[in-house]
Amino acid sequence: MGYMDELAAIADSNGGIVETKLAAQRGISRATLWKLCKENKINRIAQGRYVLPDEMADELLLIGKRSSKVIFSHETALYLHGISDRTPFEHSVTAPSNCGPSASIKSECKVYYIKTDLFELGKTTLKTPAGNDVFAYDLERTLCDAVRSRNKLGTETFLAALKMYASSREKDLNKLDFYAKKMRISRVLRLYLEALL
Repeated sequence: MGYMDELAAIADSNGGIVETKLAAQRGISRATLWKLCKENKINRIAQGRYVLPDEMADELLLIGKRSSKVIFSHETALYLHGISDRTPFEHSVTAPSNCGPSASIKSECKVYYIKTDLFELGKTTLKTPAGNDVFAYDLERTLCDAVRSRNKLGTETFLAALKMYASSREKDLNKLDFYAKKMRISRVLRLYLEALL
């Protein structure tokens, strides 16, 4: 099996992305990856990450693989949950307040910060449109984030998400209440939900 076949196998099993460490496990060195990149046989999309020329990388997967200290949230999480039909212009992530994400993530994403003890509250795994798993917040946590950031999200996005949640059979009001209390937004959330339920 040649280098390109090996790289295609890695890409197939890794959401279309070839990572340097996975290539090294199959005997393909960094120097070989650099040479293939110079020959336009692969494309570098981030440090240590490549795609084959004919492949479109899963943007959300790529962002998620850059740091374990970011979770998709706000508009992006609403989109992944199917609560928003608009693809966000800029993806949103949340990071713990004591750990800033890389410059590349900051340049590509809208970054929200939260206290460390609330960072993993509601963390789950969702599928991207390309079918890959990424970390995002569950629906109730996403709605709490939307309430906290309602002025930044815009009234239309915020109210549409709440209306869709209020009419959903999947809603878990107990979990929503628990998160709202932890995030100290229960009074504000209650005012909005009373108008909708």
